[in-house]
Amino acid sequence: MEWQAYLLVSLFSLITLVFVVAIPFGLPGMWMMLGLAVIIELLDTLVLPAPHSVTFGWSVLAISGGLGVVGEVIEAGAGAAGTRMGGGTNRGMWGAIAGGIVGAILFTVWLPVPLVGTLVGALVGTFVGAFIGEATGEESRLRSRRENFRAAGAATVGRLAGTLGKTAIAIVIWVLLVWNAFQL
Repeated sequence: MEWQAYLLVSLFSLITLVFVVAIPFGLPGMWMMLGLAVIIELLDTLVLPAPHSVTFGWSVLAISGGLGVVGEVIEAGAGAAGTRMGGGTNRGMWGAIAGGIVGAILFTVWLPVPLVGTLVGALVGTFVGAFIGEATGEESRLRSRRENFRAAGAATVGRLAGTLGKTAIAIVIWVLLVWNAFQL
């Protein structure tokens, strides 16, 4: 590999590492990383001669995309699963999902510390949404406030675990892409 190729692959590695770090803050870093890799692969196929026209390979990109979908499913389902494990209801699970989305959006505006507002908002919103979902359901008269807090707390822990799981999968994708890029 010539020095220019090493320079470009190193630049790709650094940029996509920033994308991975952005994931816990609610940004679509995994998809930005995969999008950049697809663009590079397309450009390589069109510009470079045949033996050098593969940076990652379409099979590696397909595997990375599949892992990305798994990461999204883990993140989306973890808050809801946490609610269920904390003794919550379906209403609390939907409240956790909706609250996480609304909280991330609102805290991005209300807490304008770059990226921190989104993360804090998603966690606070998950808790509040799950609690409201639990407290306003038909079964709420049969449940104590403590049980509602427990379900909401479990939803928040589940959401955090989902974000960490998605970030771990993004790290695996990053290593896979960088490894293959340096194999030119």
